[in-house]
Amino acid sequence: MNVLADLPLSPSASPPGFDLARARRAEALGSRLPPLLVAARRVAATVAQGVHGRRRVGQGDSFWQFRPYVSGDPVNRIDWRQSARSGREPPEGWLIRQTEWDAAQTVYLWRDGSASMGWRSRAAASDKRDRASLLLLALASLLLRGGERVAVIRPGARPVSGRFGLNRVLEELDQARDDDDLPPRFPLPRHAQVVLFGDFLSPLERIQETIGRMSAVPVTGYLLQVLDPAETTLPYDGRIRFQGLQGERETLIPRVENVRDTYRDRLKRQQEGLAAICAAAGFGFGVHRTDHAPETALLSLYTALGVR
Repeated sequence: MNVLADLPLSPSASPPGFDLARARRAEALGSRLPPLLVAARRVAATVAQGVHGRRRVGQGDSFWQFRPYVSGDPVNRIDWRQSARSGREPPEGWLIRQTEWDAAQTVYLWRDGSASMGWRSRAAASDKRDRASLLLLALASLLLRGGERVAVIRPGARPVSGRFGLNRVLEELDQARDDDDLPPRFPLPRHAQVVLFGDFLSPLERIQETIGRMSAVPVTGYLLQVLDPAETTLPYDGRIRFQGLQGERETLIPRVENVRDTYRDRLKRQQEGLAAICAAAGFGFGVHRTDHAPETALLSLYTALGVR
């Protein structure tokens, strides 16, 4: 039984300090997250069949590959036995032995929970918030399977690892604030990785300040813009009233088809700006539509993280 649904709507019937609207939002979120967790594990399991871990060059004991010597490489990293077998004159025949990075890394995850992320059109499979949550949980599942540590970017959050870590990520996501359209200030460690999920329709200046602050640590990462299909095409015709979701005024457009090209051009410029900000900071950038398969976005994202 839905306990909150039985409570009177009159403010005088609620206990002191009880925020009924916030409680209803929390209950709605809580009812969605467990199914999202199941779906995330399914998506992660599908993608896991096509990947083999995040192999990276680093200080480990497991051999990865040989590569040609490059001027400036330390001489003590040359594999002399393998170089002799190459049959080429030095230094062209010198080979560097590379090993895998086998120390667990921490990947910090954040999902935009603001009001605009709760919107969906009829053509969408889910709203943007649920899709971003699904992708975040599925990525966390993949990373935890690979022995990595993950953490949600929110005050007080700590990295988790192991088979039960995904449940903790779910709890952290449930407790994250739902009114921030950009990540909060958070003490990120040097050389960590971050992955950000959101619609990123905020002014580019604010986004640049946030990404610039992270890259100065320095950290690297990936920004995935999650959009509803209607936001990418503006498929409406005729007289349409658009309602703001985050305090914006309503806008009545007599003939939407007359502004469609202008709208698409503005979205294109926003995405080009996001791509430029990410490139300057050493971040990857991608766009995902909620009517597309989440497995495709997750595989691209996981692969991009693995080559950094």
